[in-house]
Amino acid sequence: MICAYAVTRRATLGNSVHPASVVRDLGVWIDRGLSMSTHSTHVTKVVAGCIAVLRQLNSIRRSDGRESLIGLVVSLVLTRLDYCNTVLAGLPAYQLDRLQSAINAAARMIYRASRYDHVSSLLKELHWLRVPERIEFKLCALVYKCLNGCGPAYLADSLQRVMDVQSRRRLRLFSSSSLIVPVTRRATLGDRAFPVVAARA
Repeated sequence: MICAYAVTRRATLGNSVHPASVVRDLGVWIDRGLSMSTHSTHVTKVVAGCIAVLRQLNSIRRSDGRESLIGLVVSLVLTRLDYCNTVLAGLPAYQLDRLQSAINAAARMIYRASRYDHVSSLLKELHWLRVPERIEFKLCALVYKCLNGCGPAYLADSLQRVMDVQSRRRLRLFSSSSLIVPVTRRATLGDRAFPVVAARA
C-alpha cells in the first residue's frame, strides 16, 4: 500500500520531514485515506484536465471533420481517463459520475448535442464504454495477463484460483477459473485492494 506521506523539503541535515495530505505517484494523486474525495485528488485533477482539453478542441471542431475530432478526443481525453484507472475500482458512484461527465461532454461536443440531450445513444454510436465498465475491462485484462504469465509477478502472486486450493475441490466452481475473493476487514481500503477487485471483476 502506498503511504500518503512525502518529504515536503529536501531531507538534508537540519531539515525536518513533514507528512503531506496528498502525494503524486506515477501521475496518480493519492490522498491520505485513499478516498479520492478531497478537492486536490486524482479524480478532480483528471476531470479538470479533460474539460480543459475539450474546451480547446471545441474551438477547432468546425474546422475539423468528425472523424479527426473523434481521434483527437480518444487520444487526448479518453487516454487521460483510462490511465491508471484501476486505482479507482471500488470508488463510490458519485466519484465515477464526475469522470463520466467528461466522457458525456466529449460525446456531446462531437455530435454538437445539447447538454440536456441523452448521451446513451451517442456513446453507443461511438462504441465508448462508461467509466465503471472501462475500469472493469482494464481489471479483467490485467487479470488475464497475470493468470497467463504476462502480468507483473507481484500482482500475479496476489491472485489465487479456486482450483488451486485443495479444500475447495468439492465446490461447483472447482473446475472453473474463478478466483478466490480474499476476506477483508475494511470496506474503504480492503475492498479496493487489487486481489479483491480483480477477483470480483
